[in-house]
Parts: sequence; structure tokens; C-alpha cells
Amino acid sequence: MVRAGARRSAPQRRKRPRKRRLTKKQQAVRREWRLRGVILASIVGVAGITIAVIATAPPAPVLPDVVSVSVDPSAVPAMTVDGYDQEQLVNAAVIIDVGNQLGLGPRDQAIAVMTAMGESSLRNIDYGDWETSQRTNPDGSPTSSLGLFQQQDWWGSRDERLDPPTSARLFYAAMLRKVPDRDNLEPTIVAHLVQVNSDEEHYAKYWESAVAVVAALAQS
Repeated sequence: MVRAGARRSAPQRRKRPRKRRLTKKQQAVRREWRLRGVILASIVGVAGITIAVIATAPPAPVLPDVVSVSVDPSAVPAMTVDGYDQEQLVNAAVIIDVGNQLGLGPRDQAIAVMTAMGESSLRNIDYGDWETSQRTNPDGSPTSSLGLFQQQDWWGSRDERLDPPTSARLFYAAMLRKVPDRDNLEPTIVAHLVQVNSDEEHYAKYWESAVAVVAALAQS
């Protein structure tokens, strides 16, 4: 019994166990394992990002594995392919159809589509370089290019060059005549040799789109 006014004795505090001091060797081992954990986490993070990119990247378009692509220009559905609308796709279908009539393969058909992309963006326009940029021929005369392939006067009459099937046939005829070894050449070089433009690499950036359009129309 504790008397009134008597002071209580302070409760004794529990002594915390002293941390065991690690030796220098043990400290080094701990630091090494922490470093390994950071490196492993970084690798997993980078791998995760890489896998995500691979999973979402669209496959590169490939040409159909057929003797020649057959497509009906009048039956092209309302759609877009790689940014090209139905009007442009119908013109591409005309070019492909003419190539099929001539017995040419998907690569030649895609080269023709690529060339029209680079010349007129697959639109049958009735003007050309002279009207847009006052460009002249080497002899100083105004250029007279127009149509899908921006063909000048020596390719044919105005009506012929503005008629998509005829202009496509004129292009193919020149390609067959001028570039018999085209299978061994880059598509942009083939187009350059036919069109005789100032930059042989001009058409290269359109090749993948041309392949995508030919592949899509082959399935339409």
C-alpha cells in the first residue's frame, strides 16, 4: 500500500537491444546487393518499354504474292489507305488495272502507283510545274506537265495525258522500254529513269505507301 503523498518510483525503461554493427565486409556485401537490385529494376523497366513498342508497332506492308494484282476501279470501297482517300485510291486502282492488263507483276504496279504519288499525289490534275512554280525545261521552254504522271507534251496529246488509263499505259510502255533491268534496281531509280526528273531519290518516300495501297486494293 502506498501512503498518501508518497512519491511513486519511476518505471524502469526497457533497454532496446543494440544494433549489431556490421563488419566492413558485410557492409560491402549489402551495398552490392542493393546495387544489383537497382540494376535489375532498370533492366526490367527498359525491357517492358521495348516489349510495349514491339507489340504496338504495325507490320510493314508487303506486296501480294500473286502473278499480277487484279482490281476493279469501279468497285473501290469508300476508305482511306495511308492517308489516301477514295478518289486517290480509284486512280491507283486504274493504274494497277492497266498493269494487270499488260501482264505486269505487283512490283511494277507498285512502282507506277509510287510514281503517280510522287508526281500528282494520285490526283488527275490539269496543270503542272509551270503553273505552280514556273519551272522550265533544260532548253528554257515552259514545262507542260499534267495528269497523274505529270507527263509533258512529248508523251502524248493533252486528252491522252489527262485520261488515267491512257497515261498509265504510256508510263508502263516507257518503263518497259527504258528500264528492262528494273528488277535489279531500287523502285525510286526505276521511276527516275522513266520520268527523267532532277532527283533520283524523289520517289523513295512514297514506296511504302504505294505497297500499302496495292496490298489494300488487292483485298478490296
